[in-house]
Amino acid sequence: MPFLNIVNEWFLRDCSRKQCAAYQARGHAGKPTTNHAIYGYRKDPEDKHHWLIDEEAAAVVRRIFHLSMEGHGPHEIASILRDDRIERPSVYMGKRGQGTQRNSYDDSRPYDWSGTSVSNILAKPEYMGHTVNFRSYKESYKDKHAIKRPPEEWTVFEHTHEAIVAPETWKLAQQVRKTVHRTDTTGEANPLTGLLYCADCGAKMYNHRGRAQANKENRGKDPVSGLYPYDHYDCSTYVLTFRHYHQECFGHYISTKALRALILDTIRTVSAYAITNEAEFIEKVRAASEVRQAQAAKDLKRKLNKDRKRSGELNGLIKKLYESYATEKISEKRFELLSSEYEQEQETLEESIAKAQAELNAFEADTTRVDQFLALTKKYTDFSVLTTPMIYEFVDKILVHAPDRSTGDRTQAVDIYLKFIGKFDVPLPEPTAEELAEMEKQRKQRAYYRERSKRQRERDKQKHSKSA
Repeated sequence: MPFLNIVNEWFLRDCSRKQCAAYQARGHAGKPTTNHAIYGYRKDPEDKHHWLIDEEAAAVVRRIFHLSMEGHGPHEIASILRDDRIERPSVYMGKRGQGTQRNSYDDSRPYDWSGTSVSNILAKPEYMGHTVNFRSYKESYKDKHAIKRPPEEWTVFEHTHEAIVAPETWKLAQQVRKTVHRTDTTGEANPLTGLLYCADCGAKMYNHRGRAQANKENRGKDPVSGLYPYDHYDCSTYVLTFRHYHQECFGHYISTKALRALILDTIRTVSAYAITNEAEFIEKVRAASEVRQAQAAKDLKRKLNKDRKRSGELNGLIKKLYESYATEKISEKRFELLSSEYEQEQETLEESIAKAQAELNAFEADTTRVDQFLALTKKYTDFSVLTTPMIYEFVDKILVHAPDRSTGDRTQAVDIYLKFIGKFDVPLPEPTAEELAEMEKQRKQRAYYRERSKRQRERDKQKHSKSA
């Protein structure tokens, strides 16, 4: 019996090795290693290794990505799909004899979507038309549970079948998913979460908003602007300063209404300028990129050459050190001490070289991003309303500076960095005489109201002192 067990073990191991070799060959040839098409696709009747779009399910997949771009989380999207009575993937595919659960799906709860199912759909590169193989592996044929590989170890073959969503849409959905958008007391998530930063301390800006108790039908929201009466941002370091013994940073108060108006105006102005003056826009962006390259790349190249030279010297030192140890010119203890120091220095240099080389490659690719921004501006035809997808697609980050009251008026600088082009200042024409006169009139009005408020406060103060 022990001898028969050994022979059977050899046979099973040999079968497993052959199946694994066939599996690897199919996967490296660009053919799907899974036996079933994912939700949104179906197998081609003429070629089982090719997928065709299932239009009914693909419409649901597109809607999931669209809802994600609008700022809805996976669980919120699942709730929307449940309310609309859309069959979940296992039930939909099981009724058509597809999928891994075609013989065991639960038909008693056909619309019971979960946030995990939505997250899995949003994370699949297959919806861009790619084939993804070797997501997991098993240590042995005896293992029942597969071990997941990190995404960087997947084998991806691009454009092997028709895409359901565009690559830009898929990448934007991944970016939205990285930032946690929590639902606050108003019942809604904030689309600007993770985009605003304090220009002085670099901390994130906190949003403070609340609903009016008097208007319960729309939760106190303004039907025109869609904002709440109590809605503004401030520096998180300043807001949490009560936790420390001394004040850190200072107030950077800015209302959400003013901020959204500024974002919309920036997107509209830059997009209009890019479309109407395309050649001039391309020249300005690339000129600014070349300036950044000239300033930063020069130092990076110098540092890169210096690190590479030192790394080569360390290779020679380690070689000589080993020869000295082999000929017993130095002791083993001395050899281990010196070699460990050289190897540690060499590891640090290799990390620095890789980082510098990556930054140089990024500089070279920077000049091509202007074409991506132009394609984005041509995608939108209406810039009258700031939508959530527009924020995610256009805005990279926003820096809010502290207010300046040195002139008597409260002014505040806000730097808006757009995707692909960064902070771009549109050339503005010189103001006309009428515009200058209007600006002077407004300045005098503000000065008048400030002076009147000051006199009123002094009268109230005198009245209070007399009554006391």
